[in-house]
Amino acid sequence: MKRTERLHAMSEMLRRGGARGYTAERLAREFSVSTRTVKRDLAALANSGAAVWSRPGPGGGFGLVAGNTLAPVTLSPSQATALLAAVAAAPDAPYSDQAATGVQTILDVLDPITRERAVELAGRVWVNAVRGPTRAVQSALEEGMAAQRVLRVRYRSAAGARTVRDVEPVLFASTDGQWYLVAWCRLRDAIRWFAVTRIERASVTAQPCAGHTVREVGDPPEHARPAHGRS
Repeated sequence: MKRTERLHAMSEMLRRGGARGYTAERLAREFSVSTRTVKRDLAALANSGAAVWSRPGPGGGFGLVAGNTLAPVTLSPSQATALLAAVAAAPDAPYSDQAATGVQTILDVLDPITRERAVELAGRVWVNAVRGPTRAVQSALEEGMAAQRVLRVRYRSAAGARTVRDVEPVLFASTDGQWYLVAWCRLRDAIRWFAVTRIERASVTAQPCAGHTVREVGDPPEHARPAHGRS
């Protein structure tokens, strides 16, 4: 888990912990880091404006000041269930972990009756989604896209041939149930579509992308649209 993801997840855990809070040791176990790293992360959260409190001594710990949370949200049980179902059905989608955390944040601030009905209704929606790439690969692809940094990937073609390439991420695309990383391939000197399930390794380099745009990808597949839903 990248540090930015860990900081966000830690703030959500502290928020849900309420007045009882958590010890540094408990947080360290949860995120598989040292207590020293936890304390650095807590300091970073405080410096970013989060209202982190600490309580020394036996029974002490860390938490977030009450009220330092998302404002109340109004959703119907069906709307909340739709969010839960969409996230559960697409664990291979880009930023799916963050989406799951975001949906949980929304559920936490719903009124109790709506939340209870949404959870009950979601129990009537079953999904059997197969995970795609490993978390390490997915995290690298997400980071490279967001930061617009060159990615070094080991890619397996449909025929089974493996190559190591430096690619400049342009967009993620889903078509026919398959996710692709659409990127400028420095090996081929052209835009290429890489099936995410065939990316075996990925790392983010320090090199910035050269600025290739979505327009260079060409016409999107029929009925394709950006995730924000705007035309």
